[in-house]
Amino acid sequence: MNDLVIMKDQQAVTTSLQVAEVFGKRHDNILRDIENLKKDILNFEEMFSEDTEPDSYGRDRKVVYMNRDGFTLLAMGFTGKKALEFKLKYIEAFNNMEEVIKEEHIQLPSDPMKVLELIFEANKNTDKKVERIDKDVKYLKDNQRIDSAEYSYISKQVSKKVYEYIDMHGLTLTAPKRSKLFKDISRGINEVTGVKMRSQLRQKDFDIADEFIDNWQPSTATVQIIKQMNNVADGQTTLGA
Repeated sequence: MNDLVIMKDQQAVTTSLQVAEVFGKRHDNILRDIENLKKDILNFEEMFSEDTEPDSYGRDRKVVYMNRDGFTLLAMGFTGKKALEFKLKYIEAFNNMEEVIKEEHIQLPSDPMKVLELIFEANKNTDKKVERIDKDVKYLKDNQRIDSAEYSYISKQVSKKVYEYIDMHGLTLTAPKRSKLFKDISRGINEVTGVKMRSQLRQKDFDIADEFIDNWQPSTATVQIIKQMNNVADGQTTLGA
C-alpha cells in the first residue's frame, strides 16, 4: 500500500500497475477497462497517459498513469467493502500528495521589500552558480593535456638547456653520457609536475615545467655517474673527456 500516489509532471498520479495490485486485479484487465473509457471520454488525454516500464524480466510493458479524475472514473466500477476501503485510502493519498505539490510552489509575497529580498537571494544563488561553473571550466582547462605545439616547445627547451650546460662546462660527451643529462632533466620535470612521462603534462603544469627547465642543474648523482663513465679521478670536479 506504499506509494499509492506519486508526483509526475507536477501532478498527483497513480499507475495502472499500482491500481491492479491494490485492488487485486489482473493488470491486463485494468488496461482493458481504461481502454474502454477511452472510447467514451473526450478529454481522455487530460486524465490518462500511456508509458512503458520494464517488468521483472527487463521487458518493456505498457503502463498507464492517471490523475485523480482518471482514477475516480476507473474505480467507479470497483464494488464491495474492500474496494470501498481502498478507494478511501486512494482519496487520502491524492489529497496528501496534492497538498505537498501546493507547498512546493513558491508564492511571491505581497510586501515589496520581501520581493526584493527574494530577488537578492536569487541573484546571490546565480552568482554562486556562475562562480562554480568558472571553477569547473578552470579545472577542466588546467587538467587538459598540453597540445602538440606546447609539447614541442618543452622538448626543445629541454634539449637547449642540456646543450647549454654541456657548452658552459666545455664538455665533450658521448651519446650515452648525454642521455644521462636528458634523463636527469626529464626526471626532474616529472617530479615537480607529478606525472610519469612528459606526454602527460597538463596545462597547469606548463609554466612549472618551463621554470624548472630554466633553472635546471644536473643532480650530484648524475654528475657522479658521468664522471665514472669518463674515468675522472676522485676529487676532480670537471666532466670533460
